[in-house]
Amino acid sequence: MTIVVTGAAGFIGANLVRYLRETAGRDIVAIDRREPTSLTGVKYLRADLSMPSDGVEKALGEAEAILHLAGFPGVRERGPDVAGRRHRDNVIATRRVLESTPPDTPIVVTSSSSVYGGSDGTPCSEDQPPRPRGGYAESKVLAERLCAARAAAGGAVVAARLFTVAGEGQRPDMALSRWVKAVAAEQPVHVYGSLERTRDITDVRDVCISLLALADNRVQGVVNVGTGTPHTLRDMLAAVETALGRVAQVEVRPAHHDDPAATLADPTRLTQTTGIRPHTNIPGLVRRQAVAALGPLAGDDSDRRPNVGSSPELSATGASHDL
Repeated sequence: MTIVVTGAAGFIGANLVRYLRETAGRDIVAIDRREPTSLTGVKYLRADLSMPSDGVEKALGEAEAILHLAGFPGVRERGPDVAGRRHRDNVIATRRVLESTPPDTPIVVTSSSSVYGGSDGTPCSEDQPPRPRGGYAESKVLAERLCAARAAAGGAVVAARLFTVAGEGQRPDMALSRWVKAVAAEQPVHVYGSLERTRDITDVRDVCISLLALADNRVQGVVNVGTGTPHTLRDMLAAVETALGRVAQVEVRPAHHDDPAATLADPTRLTQTTGIRPHTNIPGLVRRQAVAALGPLAGDDSDRRPNVGSSPELSATGASHDL
């Protein structure tokens, strides 16, 4: 029996495939519309999930579990037909996966903390009504409604609301990736809103462990995947400066309307259903991410847990805030 991972060429997907194969020892079918990095023992299937595909139908029909990460990321994304592309990749593709998977097969669909519309300083719990800000968050709400319909019909499914995910291979448009690159090049660091804004930063390693645990425990409903600990942008930037041994030149720019001032998870349900409580060591995480992007740094004091995947050139699928 295999686990199907969609969005396998993206930031979280590439880390997840490596974790499943090299640490958890699972058999995997990895699906993406792009060519993923090859890994021994993994079957790769190049396909667009929004389009009919016999190969995809067969993989979904035979799988032990589905970890559905494929999607169109980016809260700030602009450009031609961005709304149409979001609907195609976040809603239509999710519908095809849900409809093509047998009811008893557990599906973990990655949603986003953006559905909450931010935090007022108190942790966001899964029972709160969604307050999406902008098209990305709205597309994730629609995907969650499809999950709810599957569950109401007796199907096995959980929507995992990921809070800002960071680590090796993080999308280049996200804050830590941009800051590492800028500080290394001695260029200005662009900060949106204020350095006092806060984010619940989740280590990609903990995300990988959590997604598999949600499938293995056949968890239903909606579950936050976050730490419950806020980190200021100031502290995150300081970790970049420490890792690279350089002082950042900061330029504060207006925040985008769709970016909340704060995010914060209530991880209680994740811990109750899987026994997992994510914890993020910001200095170690930032150093790992910088090493993956730039190569070895002086004085390696990074988090030494086994790496679950490193694909710094990949930019894409998965669900999280843009910070």
